[in-house]
Amino acid sequence: MNGSKRWGLRLKGAMMNGSAVGAQHAAPLRSSAEVPIGDAAVPRVELADWAVRYGLVAGVTTRGVGPAPFSLGLWSDEPVGHVFSRWRAFRAAFAPRFPTLVLSHQVHGNVVQWHETLPEGWLVLDGFDGHATTDRGTLLTVTVADCIPVYLAVPQKGAIALLHAGWRGAAAGVLGRGVELLKWRGFAKGSDIVMHCGVGICGACYEVGSEVATCFGLPASATPVPLDLRAILARQARELGIEEVSISPWCSAHDRDGFFSHRASGGRDGRMVAYLGRPKA
Repeated sequence: MNGSKRWGLRLKGAMMNGSAVGAQHAAPLRSSAEVPIGDAAVPRVELADWAVRYGLVAGVTTRGVGPAPFSLGLWSDEPVGHVFSRWRAFRAAFAPRFPTLVLSHQVHGNVVQWHETLPEGWLVLDGFDGHATTDRGTLLTVTVADCIPVYLAVPQKGAIALLHAGWRGAAAGVLGRGVELLKWRGFAKGSDIVMHCGVGICGACYEVGSEVATCFGLPASATPVPLDLRAILARQARELGIEEVSISPWCSAHDRDGFFSHRASGGRDGRMVAYLGRPKA
């Protein structure tokens, strides 16, 4: 298929770019590519190795093909009917395995909510930038368009968390909040947790001012500073005791033919939905 060929070609270049950028900040990390799922109704890519190794469904929707991008941004200027038609398709694709779906209006903060024994249906909250659970059949979701979706799991205990990490969330410690919640609720230690930094903007495409750079210990500069959020999150993960970290090779900005990028579009682009869950047995 033409789409598969295009994805394969982009993947090779993205892997090379991601590895080079990450190496500036940290020891080499395992690159783990999300692979396309053959579903024309809901275009998406998923972590095949997490499905095989841990029995988890972890992925993110994509731009799709055709004149109407598959944007799932509820809090946008797009007509709500168009967006909800795509959400209905998303729910239909996952409902047999995940009767419960959790979403929140995100505020670029560090609050992570624990969920348990939720009723079936769609739970829409406000003010949370992360979700965690041990329940089977609950699909955790966050919306992204450059910010990093962070997937966390304690495979032996069945605990999972999904975080929305932009620079504000990363600086405010959203990863630490998610990890501490998994340690507490999942009866785990840092080395029991595995982590994947998903599709997001890479360091080569993301430049920030000194007021942001200094939040991460970088020197002040009169000119914009490249900031690799995934490398920063990986470093934070190691400081929290996580030993297994993988990073997506995709960049939402320079791979914009497949993904949405707020920065590359000048704030006009749509939104993807990252998701993580343990399907019903």
